[in-house]
Amino acid sequence: MLTLSPLLILLLGMGTVIGLIVGLRLNAFLALLAAALLVSLLAPGEAAERVARVAEAFGSTAGNIGIVIALAAVLGKAMLDSGAADRVVRAFFEALGERRAPEALMGSGFVLAVPVFFDTVFFLLVPLAQSAYRRTGTHYLRYLMAVAGGAAITHTLVPPTPGPLIVADALGVDLGTMMLVGLAVAVPSSVVGLAFAAWRDRRAPVVPEAGGGVDAAPPPAQPPSLLASLAPILLPIALIAAHTVVTALAHADDASAIWERVSTVTAIVGNPNLALLVAAAVALGVFVRQRRPSREAFGQAVEEALLSAGVIILITAAGGAFGAMLRAAQIGPALVGLFGDGAGGFALLGLAFGVAALLKTAQGSSTVAMITAGGIVAGLLPAAEALAFHPVYLATAIASGSLVGSWMNDSGFWLYARMGGLTEVEALTTWTPLLALLGLTGFATTLLLAVLIPSF
Repeated sequence: MLTLSPLLILLLGMGTVIGLIVGLRLNAFLALLAAALLVSLLAPGEAAERVARVAEAFGSTAGNIGIVIALAAVLGKAMLDSGAADRVVRAFFEALGERRAPEALMGSGFVLAVPVFFDTVFFLLVPLAQSAYRRTGTHYLRYLMAVAGGAAITHTLVPPTPGPLIVADALGVDLGTMMLVGLAVAVPSSVVGLAFAAWRDRRAPVVPEAGGGVDAAPPPAQPPSLLASLAPILLPIALIAAHTVVTALAHADDASAIWERVSTVTAIVGNPNLALLVAAAVALGVFVRQRRPSREAFGQAVEEALLSAGVIILITAAGGAFGAMLRAAQIGPALVGLFGDGAGGFALLGLAFGVAALLKTAQGSSTVAMITAGGIVAGLLPAAEALAFHPVYLATAIASGSLVGSWMNDSGFWLYARMGGLTEVEALTTWTPLLALLGLTGFATTLLLAVLIPSF
């Protein structure tokens, strides 16, 4: 078998992914799987194992994250159908008032995009942005960008949405840590995004095209309580984060024995699979109580959610296999040799951000960019034993990079333009710089946190 340098194998693997997705419009699952097989065939190892290890890595990744993704899809579907998501949005408007509509829309998107996919959150909130514009007669662009910015930032930074979930798994980052640090990085980005939306709206206000957007779906006759609506979001975050905090306390130098005993309990209830199962059960319970569906309707709703999750699990597992094959090709040691000592430190953060941004610009999907970049960066970790910071910052650097370079090859761009009633030029001058600013702010916050709080 021909032996190639690791860096050439890396370029061939990345070129295969981008070429198949962008050039041939092939599904990301097939493109990532083909790239994983190519890299494995070119990597060192026994000839008989070069195909088998791709399947093993595929199964390992699916086993780690498949259940969480499936349950998150069920949770999100149940929240939408029960009216819980709508109730959360209404609560923001009641708390902040109409004068603070941009903040209410941003906050709604920020919260709802934790368990619900970006496009679904956007579908839910755009009618509210249009309604606010009809009432005020102005600031339409500010309302629309607030929705897009709030939903985009947590979609890429806070699990259990697939992108940050997969990156955390690839880099060996505890899910609770990823949630907490992801939120810490997302908040400053959302504030900057709001400021940019206000500035852009003042500079060149936009009147939406006639017929743009969608009509708001009627809310349920009896919406669920705010507590019941928020429970599916807050419950898994609380359980998973509690285990992270208790584990840190148990491993402290002067730790009390009680924390060790408590950690045995939080290890069970704070397991992501169990935490999401409990949250999904609560969301389904609210759905059943509010809608009283028949058995057939209930089963159909769950099946629709699982079907959408199945595609994401396939893409995720193929991305995990691709990353594992890059590690088998010894990409990590080669990049460390190329970058010198800096690859084990802050240069690696820049590399993580840059690779994700390049992949996002080339093929359009933030999730695919995060999956691929996570696999590449994970290949560095065994060689970079003396990182100057916690690896969670590599994950947030990748997530931030996946926001940069969104344009006409991104389905989110067209969703924003068509549902928002904007022209292509208006979308390019609002959506693209907004997401780039969110990503750059996220990366700057990541660098700052890595310097101020390198470990915890």
